[in-house]
Amino acid sequence: MTNLSTLQTALAQGRALKVISGLNNFDADRVAATVRAADQGGATFVDIAADADLIRLVKGLTTLPVCVSAVEPEAFVMAVEAGADLIEIGNFDSFYAQGRRFEAEDVLALTQNTRSRLPATMLSVTVPHILPLDQQVQLAEELVSAGADIIQTEGGTSSSPAHAGTLGLIEKAAPTIAAAYEIARAVRVPVLCASGLSSVTAPLAIAAGASGVGVGSAINQLNSEVAMIAAVRSLVEALATVERAIA
Repeated sequence: MTNLSTLQTALAQGRALKVISGLNNFDADRVAATVRAADQGGATFVDIAADADLIRLVKGLTTLPVCVSAVEPEAFVMAVEAGADLIEIGNFDSFYAQGRRFEAEDVLALTQNTRSRLPATMLSVTVPHILPLDQQVQLAEELVSAGADIIQTEGGTSSSPAHAGTLGLIEKAAPTIAAAYEIARAVRVPVLCASGLSSVTAPLAIAAGASGVGVGSAINQLNSEVAMIAAVRSLVEALATVERAIA
């Protein structure tokens, strides 16, 4: 079984990097390429869809901890049985385009249901960025009380950068970094900042108080494994340059 101590150490040091292949990505070849890039590039852990065959495939490709994302508690039971090391309620971004919203009460109920089914599994929960920031903080506190071990932020899909280049990258990351800043000061569990981040903005998330970052499309949408590895390494190097804020 994969040892989670490396992940816990990386979170404690503010250096954790989660590479996300996509909650709705069931393409085995694409998932495998993303996972190999994460492994070779120096990521801390990977995040994949809730599919037993995918989980077994990925467990054969890497010794990195494997996180499985879903929004159905029963899917997590299957995932853990198939070998998942930790689970994530969220990566909600893919649902917003379908018109599906996750309100605070929905996420809290999912967390309580999942925790009751899997009391000993490391559990990360995303706070929806569609909530006002003060409500995101309140929900994060309630999720921790309900058993969440990690809180994840999001926001990349809500921002529409007005500029290209570096300024645009900072504009895109602003919502998730703002959430990480506020939530990290309210809870005593690690906060993972995700959605809309790049090697430019990942260090800003750590400086704001996050314990790590989650990056998906900036890696998994690249058209070659070599480019994916380079992107992961760039993120690892960027995270090594920053000190976390002290609350």
